[in-house]
Amino acid sequence: MLKGFHHAAISTPDLDRAVRFYQELFGCTVVREFGWPAGIPEADALTGLRNSAARAVMLKLGDSHLEIFEFSSPTPRPGDPDRPACDHGISHICLEVRDSQAEYARLKAAGMRFHSPPQAQEGGFVTYGRDPDGNIVELLEFAP
Repeated sequence: MLKGFHHAAISTPDLDRAVRFYQELFGCTVVREFGWPAGIPEADALTGLRNSAARAVMLKLGDSHLEIFEFSSPTPRPGDPDRPACDHGISHICLEVRDSQAEYARLKAAGMRFHSPPQAQEGGFVTYGRDPDGNIVELLEFAP
């Protein structure tokens, strides 16, 4: 059963600059800092990348969250800071769920493509899938 949106995520070439921007201009607070080195199979399965490595920060503003990633591997393609609003730019959206395995099965049966089945992580389970346009939708289940 879907509970609602949890967070949106963006990718940046400069994590410290991006975090400062959201903290200083919007008053966001850091909830969590995390990352992983290259060579973590679970991270690669989740992201659909090979030999991925990243640093990330989860920010909070009110009841909303924004996750910001800086990937060091594989080498990201540069973004266009003046891209039109219609062009791709958001990394993914996240839906909080109560039973990630059941939601994964339901959505997969409906034709949604996934990078991997739900992966155990500290505090729950997570998986990335794709909407019809290829946008990444994360399913996130917190352990009770």
